[in-house]
Amino acid sequence: MPEHREIERKFLVRELPEKLEDFPHAEIEQGYLAIELDSVQVRMRKAGDELSLTYKRNEELSREEREITLTPEQFAVLWPGTAERRLRKTRYEVPLGELVVEIDVYHERHEGLIVAEVEFENEEEARTFQPPPWLGDDVSFDPRYSNQLLAS
Repeated sequence: MPEHREIERKFLVRELPEKLEDFPHAEIEQGYLAIELDSVQVRMRKAGDELSLTYKRNEELSREEREITLTPEQFAVLWPGTAERRLRKTRYEVPLGELVVEIDVYHERHEGLIVAEVEFENEEEARTFQPPPWLGDDVSFDPRYSNQLLAS
């Protein structure tokens, strides 16, 4: 995959894999410092002990993504800037052949929402991907399921 590129598709989850808790997973809190829907976002994330700041610019199926690790002190200074633009979810990493399906189970006001993301090496691989039957509708371009909108 080209450096600083993210190529992914997002799906609703029709049926959770058996023994989901047995797969690697992390509790995630994320908030947004800046959101321009369909354009640019600056996201902060706490996943376990990992703290990060990510800049994303949307460009169809592929998008620019740049991420840095934050110290706890840096995170503490910036986190208040995400007030009113946050969400909580548990992310499970489920192997699917050579790929990994990241299943996000949302909490709090989005309780009951479950989506899955699959990242690809290139756009052709993303376009030709045949999801397994336990994945539902492709919502890759449906803004109602974008994390930045869910956090608003």
